[in-house]
Amino acid sequence: MHTGTTPGRLPAVVRVLAAGTFLMGTTEFVIAGLLPELAGDLGVSVSQAGLLITAFAIGMIIGSPTMALATLRLPQRRTLVLALAVFSLGHVVAALSGSFAIILAARVVTALATGAFWSVGFVVATAAAGPRNSTRAIGVMMGGLTLANVVGVPIGAFAGQVTGWRGPFWALAALSALAAAVVGRFIPTGEQRAEVSVRAELRALRQGRLWLALAAAMLIMGGVLAAYSYPTPLLTGRAGIPAGAVPLALIAFGAGALGGTTAGGRLGDRHPMATTITAAAVTAVVLFLLIPLSTSPGVAVVLVFLMALTGFTVNPVVTALAVRYAGDAPTLTSALSTSAFNTGIAAGTAVAGTALDSLGVTGPPLVGAITAALTLLPLTALAVRSRRTKPTGLDHEKEEVAVPC
Repeated sequence: MHTGTTPGRLPAVVRVLAAGTFLMGTTEFVIAGLLPELAGDLGVSVSQAGLLITAFAIGMIIGSPTMALATLRLPQRRTLVLALAVFSLGHVVAALSGSFAIILAARVVTALATGAFWSVGFVVATAAAGPRNSTRAIGVMMGGLTLANVVGVPIGAFAGQVTGWRGPFWALAALSALAAAVVGRFIPTGEQRAEVSVRAELRALRQGRLWLALAAAMLIMGGVLAAYSYPTPLLTGRAGIPAGAVPLALIAFGAGALGGTTAGGRLGDRHPMATTITAAAVTAVVLFLLIPLSTSPGVAVVLVFLMALTGFTVNPVVTALAVRYAGDAPTLTSALSTSAFNTGIAAGTAVAGTALDSLGVTGPPLVGAITAALTLLPLTALAVRSRRTKPTGLDHEKEEVAVPC
């Protein structure tokens, strides 16, 4: 596989994998916009239909590391193609079924396939891009996930209102089958992983810096999503934005998230700790400012944009660092990164929901500000440990030895 060793254009395979993450990000979050249609068609309550979101999140948290180990000895190309094929089949089963239980099971299966795709896809992307562009490659892949929130989810929700909830499921099934064919074209058939063992992957978990990076990933996502999960009460009840204009504010969030992943990908290779510590600190300040300043509609929208821009800057950097710390056994580590993000999302939204009930509309941003501030603890510890760690062969070229590896 071609590896990029100089800054510049990324290999085509990185963007192909980003397209896969776009589809999988869309399926993870589009359910939220289809809940009324799903509930009515399947004869369950909206809260019961919401279990389809929970099931996917749990499948991602548990399934990512499990599937990473289960597919460890398969060729990377085969793993990615099989993951997309299972993902497509899961949507076909769900679209054909009238049973809530079967659809719930199909969601778990698609989550397992998503975990397998992401864990291997991050490794393939960083290997193809080369050490100088590894963080940028992960930024592009995460950009696919972010773009899903900006484009895929709104289009899917709108399509569901026109065609019924099964329409988006059929579309995702067809597009993921097409993606499987394209991925099979761009990844060499000879890419094998026979030299990688489960023992080597588990040994990589002894790295203390790895767990600091995962903790930072969990906390920053928990902080940002704590505020983002409950935007309507804040924007309508406090900022006075009409309910019909709330989607415009959410588009601002998506645009900020896309900009953040791009910025993190470009800055993180040369200045990982400066980038993440600065971005996490600014995120905490922005979330805190949402409390007193969210009474102005314009200011509230700008702050929503900024919290996404700075918060999502951290994501590709800590993921790239975690994969790099794992050395020759990065697959389980990249899967754990996915689990860390999803754990942060699940915990952040749960605590924010409780804060909304007890503290009112400013409760979620307060939870977000505290959680984002806590991100500075593992990041600071990571910066200190990285300075004390003797550079290894995983470092970049001599002029880039400041990058902790």
